[in-house]
Amino acid sequence: MARAKNKLVMPFLKWVGGKRQLMTDIEPLIPSNISTYYEPFIGGGAVLFNQQPKKAVVNDYNSELINVYEVVKDNVEELIKDLSKHQNEAEYFYSIRAQDRQEGFEQLSALERASRVIYLNKTCFNGLYRVNSSGEFNTPFGRYKNPNIINETVLRAVSRYLNDNDIQLLSGDFEDALKGARKGSFVYLDPPYDPVSKSSNFTGYVEGGFGSEQQERIRDVCVKLNQKGIRFLLSNSATPFIKDLYKDFEIIEVGAKRHINSVASKRGSVTEVLVRNYD
Repeated sequence: MARAKNKLVMPFLKWVGGKRQLMTDIEPLIPSNISTYYEPFIGGGAVLFNQQPKKAVVNDYNSELINVYEVVKDNVEELIKDLSKHQNEAEYFYSIRAQDRQEGFEQLSALERASRVIYLNKTCFNGLYRVNSSGEFNTPFGRYKNPNIINETVLRAVSRYLNDNDIQLLSGDFEDALKGARKGSFVYLDPPYDPVSKSSNFTGYVEGGFGSEQQERIRDVCVKLNQKGIRFLLSNSATPFIKDLYKDFEIIEVGAKRHINSVASKRGSVTEVLVRNYD
């Protein structure tokens, strides 16, 4: 009998390329018999929180993001209390945003940094977490009338899930995060997407970006996983480059609504791919 899932365990951050809208395509493809679930690009955590595995290794290169999950796990009540101090006002927003450009940012506590990320995510334009080449958050103020900065119910539910199960949180290179994967494990990879055009290129969720060489590294890792008999599912854009990279695996095309473009009329349905190495 399938284990009951807590419907309150869901993403509390809006993240580029979030998978909530593709869950009806992804969920049927995820095997039921998984020893350990691996997700080396956790982002907003939509798939993890939908599946709610009992044992998982999750990672993201963005250390500020992983710090948020660690604080939610270890200190959720103090985090909720700290979030209540924030103001939905432009001048205040830019003062908080500027902290990573100022001396003393490294002295902020883990809790203060987590509170900052959640606040900026809820109040910045389009919920778009983006950093410049120096690793500084640079999305402008969103001017929302009533952003939901403190989602207490969801934060507590996620904290409970992270504590009640064997969930390992890592921040580093995606390949390092997969070193412990063995046959019986399942790996879901949701890297920054290959851009469908030069103007649509969005790789600024971490300092340094994410280019074709990194995409090729991911393909090579998938080949190694396949050779070890480890099942993987990968999401990416349906570009000729990606389709060619994964031509030796099953490629499933799906439609998704994307809202990254700053021009509303240019947002809309795009074709993405799901790649897998199992039936």
